[in-house]
Amino acid sequence: MAGSQIPPPFAPFEWMIAWRYLRARRTEGGVSVMTWISLIGITLAVFALIATLAVRSGFRTEFVDTILGSNAHATVYNAGKVEAETGRIDRTIEAYDAMAARVRDVAGVTRVAPLIKGQVMANARNRNAGVQVFGIRPQDLRTIPRVADTETSKGSIADFGRGIAIGSGVARQLSITVGDRIRIISPGGVKTAFGTSPRVKSYDVTYIFTAGRYDIDSTRVYMPFAEAQSFFNREGRADELEVMVTEPERVEAMAPALMRAAGGRSQVWTWKDASGGFLRALEVEDNVMFVILSILVLIAAMNITSGLIMLVKNKGRDIGILRTMGLTEGSILRVFFICGAFTGLIGTACGVILGCLFAIYIDPVFSFVNMVMGGQVWDPSIREIYHLPAELRAADVGVAVTLSLGLSFLVTIFPARRAARMNPVEALRYE
Repeated sequence: MAGSQIPPPFAPFEWMIAWRYLRARRTEGGVSVMTWISLIGITLAVFALIATLAVRSGFRTEFVDTILGSNAHATVYNAGKVEAETGRIDRTIEAYDAMAARVRDVAGVTRVAPLIKGQVMANARNRNAGVQVFGIRPQDLRTIPRVADTETSKGSIADFGRGIAIGSGVARQLSITVGDRIRIISPGGVKTAFGTSPRVKSYDVTYIFTAGRYDIDSTRVYMPFAEAQSFFNREGRADELEVMVTEPERVEAMAPALMRAAGGRSQVWTWKDASGGFLRALEVEDNVMFVILSILVLIAAMNITSGLIMLVKNKGRDIGILRTMGLTEGSILRVFFICGAFTGLIGTACGVILGCLFAIYIDPVFSFVNMVMGGQVWDPSIREIYHLPAELRAADVGVAVTLSLGLSFLVTIFPARRAARMNPVEALRYE
C-alpha cells in the first residue's frame, strides 16, 4: 500500500479486519469469553438503567396524579381567630360563597368548592375505623377526577345527595358495600348543660370510590355539604375553599393572586406545600440511583477495555504484519476501536430492548415476581399506591443510550491507541 492514496477513515477493510478479530477462534477462547462478558455486562447495565428510570418516572407521575386527581390543587382558609368565650381558634369562613366567587375569577382557576372537614369515627357491624369527613356539594364531588371515576367505583355518584360516599379502603375495613348503613361518631357533638356529648348519626352508603392512593381510600368519607354543616356545628360557615387550576405545577405562582382575591385574613396552602418534602426526597433518591447505575454502566464498559487489551496482546504479530504492509497508526487504532465500539453498541441495543420490554410489560412481570415471592411484595400502606408503575420516556432512553455508548467509546480509546503505537519491529522480533 506504500505510495498509494491514503484510504479514508473507517474504510471497508478496517471493518473487515475488526469483524475477523471479533470472531475469535477456539484457540483464542479467552478473547471470545471476554467479549461475551463485556456484551452481557453492557446489556444488563443498560437494562437496569432504563428500567430504573422508567419506574422512577412512572412512580412520580402516578404519585402526583393521585394527588392532583383527588385533592385540591390549592386550599384557601382563614388565619386563626381566638374565640373570647372558649379560647378556641376559629378558622371558618362565613361568606364562603362570595369568597368563592372572587377566587373563581382569578385567571387559571377552573373550580372552587367550599368544604367542611372533620375527624370522626365510623362504625359498622362491630367494626371501627378512623376517617376524615369532607363535606362537599354533589355537583362539586362529580368534578373530582379520581373520585368520580366510574370504572373503579361502586354505586352511583348521582345518589350522593341521599347518603355518603366512602373510600374502598374504608369499606374494606368495615366490611360494607353500597346500600349498607354506617354510623358516624363525632366527639365534638351536641352542647348541653352538662357539657358536650358525642354526636352519632347513621347514613346510607351510596357510593364507594377508589382514588388510587392507600391513605385516601382508607380514610376518606364524603358527606353532602349541608349535612356536614349541621353535623359539625358549622351552620352558615365553611372550613376552607378547595381550588382547582389549569396548571397545577404553577400553582405556587398563583398563590398571591388567590390570596388577594380571597381578601381578609385568608391564607393559601398548595399541593406542593403538602407533598413537597416527599417529592424532594424522591428527587434526591432518583439522583443517587442514577449515579449508582451510571457507575454500574462504567464498570460494565471497563470489561471492554480488558477484552481489548487481551485482543491486542494476542494480535501483536498481526499488528506488526499490518504495519509493515502499510497500514497507518490511525487505521490500526480504528480497527480496534471498532472492535470495542461494536461490543458496546450491540450491548446497548440489547439493553434498550430488554429495558423497554420491562417497562411495557411491567404488570405481568410484577405479578410473576409477586407470585414467586408469595405475595405482599408491594405494600400499599407504605408506598401509598397500589402497584409498581413504569413510564417509558424517550428522554430517559436517550440518556441511557448516550451514557452507555459514550462510556463504551471512551474506554475503547486507550487499548486502541496502545495497539496503534505498537512498534512493528518489536512485534515481529520473536515470531
